[in-house]
Amino acid sequence: MVDIRDSKAAFVMELLSSLSFVKVQSITDEKAQLIEEIKEAVGNVKLAKQGKLKAKPLNELLNEL
Repeated sequence: MVDIRDSKAAFVMELLSSLSFVKVQSITDEKAQLIEEIKEAVGNVKLAKQGKLKAKPLNELLNEL
């Protein structure tokens, strides 16, 4: 994973695009949002495993669906 400040993202994308051995593919806003939501969910699971966040019982989660 590469974490780049927003102000430098265009420069880095242009630089990477200029390299013949690098394939650059932009993601949609929806995919970016999904990635952020997945990161948050993984973080919550880690906190729950550490006992720092109370997890919902499985039955409660299934009933929400």
